[in-house]
This record gives sequence, C-alpha cells and structure tokens, in this order.
Amino acid sequence: MTRQKTGIVELDAMLRGGFLERDAVMVAGSAGTGKTTLSLQHLVNGITKFGEPGIYLTFEQLPDQIYRDAENFGWDLKKLEEQDKFRLVCTSPDLLLEPDGAGQLLDSTIKEIQPRRMVIDSLNHLEMYLPRGGDMRKEAYRVLNYIKTKGISPLAIWETQQSAGQAFSVTDVGMSFLVDCILLLKFVEIDSAMRMALVIMKMRGSDHDKELKEYAITSQGFKIQGGFSDYEGVMSGIPHKVASERFVDMFQKASEKHKGATSH
Repeated sequence: MTRQKTGIVELDAMLRGGFLERDAVMVAGSAGTGKTTLSLQHLVNGITKFGEPGIYLTFEQLPDQIYRDAENFGWDLKKLEEQDKFRLVCTSPDLLLEPDGAGQLLDSTIKEIQPRRMVIDSLNHLEMYLPRGGDMRKEAYRVLNYIKTKGISPLAIWETQQSAGQAFSVTDVGMSFLVDCILLLKFVEIDSAMRMALVIMKMRGSDHDKELKEYAITSQGFKIQGGFSDYEGVMSGIPHKVASERFVDMFQKASEKHKGATSH
C-alpha cells in the first residue's frame, strides 16, 4: 500500500506511515480546533518535503487571510505559487455545485501544476448552498470522486458543533461513509483548563492508533504531544482521572496532611 505522509512525524506514526494514497480524508472538529492549520500543514509538507504539488480550495476565507495565517507558521504560499507547486482557489460553492462545476473550476489548474493533494475548506459551505431538496451526500461524493479520478488525494474540512461537556459525532450528518479516513479534533476541559485532543475515528483498509492524543498549535504548526493515559471519559466530554491516579492523589494529599500535622 502506498502511503502519503503528512510530514507531522507523530501523526504519521498514528497513521502507520501516513494516509493511504488517494483516500478521501476528513478533518472534523469545532471552530478553533486547528482544522485549517493541520490541513495547510499537510499540503505544505507535501510540497516541500515530498515533492507533491497541492491545491487549497476555499469557500470561506479570503486569499490574503490564508497567506497571512500561513506566513505566521513560516509557510510562504506565494513563493510556492510562483514555483507552480501550489494554487489557492477561492470561489463560491454554487459554482462547484453546477453539473460540471468541478471540472470547469479546477481542470486548468490541475493541468498547470499536476497536484497530488487537495484541501477542501469546507464541505459545510457546500451544504449551505444546496438548492432546496438537494442531496448533500450525493454532491459531496461527486466532488470527492472527481478529485480522486484525477489522481489527487482529497482532504476535506468539516466543522462540527461541540457543546461543553458533550461528545459529538460526524456520523450525525451521514458524511462518514463518504470518506476513507476521519480525524476528529476537539476541546476537552481537564482540571479547569481547556486542552485539545485528536483521535483517528476511522481508517479504511489500514490499522491505526486508537489512542486519544493531546496536541497544540505552536509557532511551527500542529504538534502532537502525548496521550491522556491518566484520564478516562475524555471523548464523552466528562474526563476524570483513572482509579490508580485518584489513589495516588489521595495518598499524596494524605501524606502532605500528615507531614503538616507532625511538623507542629
């Protein structure tokens, strides 16, 4: 099986070497979880580390905003465009929803740079522009399939809703069966602090890491830090320490209390 590395070492290890080539990937999560950062980093690393040109297709953000945000992480998208290794396509979802919209919008760009990776930001905006009675799953399948038939691996962003203390699912909207791999990003509250967690929900045709991992957005981009082995219930939205950790905490508190009492 040919793998397509993200260039994020810890994530590639979780994926057992990277995404399967030409698989449709979904990065899902609520606002602010770093979906765009992860997706851009996957695209930039593909170009700079693995020689795979890429397209960033966005319906939401203006080009200047994307260039600026990327520059904050040291990614010079304009330079990559000048080298014909990258294209930023900013358009309206209704153009993509036309019968041959994907072809009209992307064919010439694909011929220009021969991309191997493409990010779609985001599928939610396709849903917003669907005509009355339109089938979101059918339209998303059509777009993703078009990209795959061009020899390109699509990565689609999907924004989910997350309420405090509540788990959420990407299967609620019936999108999960359309993609081969799902990365879920979410906020978790632990010890009165907000932290961020990633889990691979699905990876068709491949083994993968099932453990929930903590991550952070650093000046270099997306950084996976480690697991939540000391806690249970993180995915449910109500995390608590495992029994062994609770025992250690109780023992330490008792020891400190005893030490304080004997010192007087």
